[in-house]
Amino acid sequence: MIYKLYYVDGTASMGIRVLLEEIGASYELIQTTTDRRKPRPAEQLKLNPNGWVPVLLWDDSAMYECAAITIFLCDRHSGANLAPAVNAPERSLFLQTIVYFSSSIQTAFQLDYHAHRFANTPEDEPSAQRRGCRRLRETWQVIDDQIGDNQWILGHQFSAADIYLFMLTTWLETSRGHPEIHEFPNVQRIAKAVMLRQSVQLVYGN
Repeated sequence: MIYKLYYVDGTASMGIRVLLEEIGASYELIQTTTDRRKPRPAEQLKLNPNGWVPVLLWDDSAMYECAAITIFLCDRHSGANLAPAVNAPERSLFLQTIVYFSSSIQTAFQLDYHAHRFANTPEDEPSAQRRGCRRLRETWQVIDDQIGDNQWILGHQFSAADIYLFMLTTWLETSRGHPEIHEFPNVQRIAKAVMLRQSVQLVYGN
């Protein structure tokens, strides 16, 4: 079986690609765009009317939303040990963190990068962007406090949550008023460790 992934550099689709590398799955990338001024492939819009990535296809099925795809792939390829088993004590923290990344931190980024989605008029967009930057500082602090002295988000076990964290840190742009990663030393420590993984080096090319 070969997965297909609608893909754009700099987006959440990169995190899913890292995950596919980690589980050793065969996959193909379908290059698309997030530029609102350019058309998306019709098939992509059929699968995700929002026009966003990632969108994952396999067999006769497809799904979108990075958090959902992450959980799906971890459970489908449980042998890769990238998520706690359903009955494991760490499962609740894993799910909580993945959903928090998606619903809170990613939303804060959207307030800045996609302010038009949250403002009634173009004149209101700077206010949304400012709130997004403040919200980034608030949400990253929650995660930094949660990590504490843990080696990884879940403790001693590396997981897809650490990949997700790394992906989100690559979106921080201090030139836009975002907080600097060193303000969150526990986040920075894990991000640096994830960056050393072969899968991340391949996808992010650094």
